[in-house]
Amino acid sequence: MQHANHTDSTRGVVYKYGGTSVATPEKIKAVAKCVADVAKSGRRIVVVASAMGGATDALIALAQKMGDVLSPREMDALLSTGEQQTVSLIAMALNALGVPAMSMTGWQCGVYTNGNHTRARITDVDTAAMQACLKKGVVPVVAGFQGIDPHGDITTLGRGGSDTTAVALAAALGFDCDIYTDVDGVYTADPRKVKGARKLSALSYDEMIAMSAAGAKVLEKRSVEIAKKHGVRLFVGKALCEDRAEGTYVVPDTPRQEARALS
Repeated sequence: MQHANHTDSTRGVVYKYGGTSVATPEKIKAVAKCVADVAKSGRRIVVVASAMGGATDALIALAQKMGDVLSPREMDALLSTGEQQTVSLIAMALNALGVPAMSMTGWQCGVYTNGNHTRARITDVDTAAMQACLKKGVVPVVAGFQGIDPHGDITTLGRGGSDTTAVALAAALGFDCDIYTDVDGVYTADPRKVKGARKLSALSYDEMIAMSAAGAKVLEKRSVEIAKKHGVRLFVGKALCEDRAEGTYVVPDTPRQEARALS
């Protein structure tokens, strides 16, 4: 597995992997191989991962067996374990490849949120722990979707929370952000439903925000808003592909983009 070399290698990068990309031990090993190649090239890299495909649904089903009224605080404590499982396994796979790596929960890597359980918002990111890892040549592997509130309780960020985590970390670190998923980019419409849908090589932050608000599930709207606010270069591509096909860049407006009428 090899991702396209599509950006300035002098800048650090956050790689985010969705649940389908890490759904099996074999896929986790493939992800680790890709990350190891980047780390061995000397580029600074932070990994953010979601729970393994189906893991969150399984945890919710388990919780529902406990009763009809479930504490949001305890749901956050439970659901956050899905991502923690994934990042531990990725770190193990990286270490097995000879690349030092350390898994981190949201609070260990400095993601601070408000106290709105199950739909928290990130209020601040303290990069000290990640910077310490990077300085020692250790890859931080961060659990997406979670943080810690002012009371010291675990919180989760709601739908698309791992995208939001990845972009927030990239903004705080001054890194680029690559979102790897089960699709090879952003299309003009859902290619599974619309035959003539075209893949876009690039689109603006505002165009992506509008598409996300209209129901496009490739990127979570909050994550694109953070990218726009902090000027984070986003790239969306397919995680487990053998070729070097390009995905989609999400960037500030350019004259070329402004001349294109996209709806």
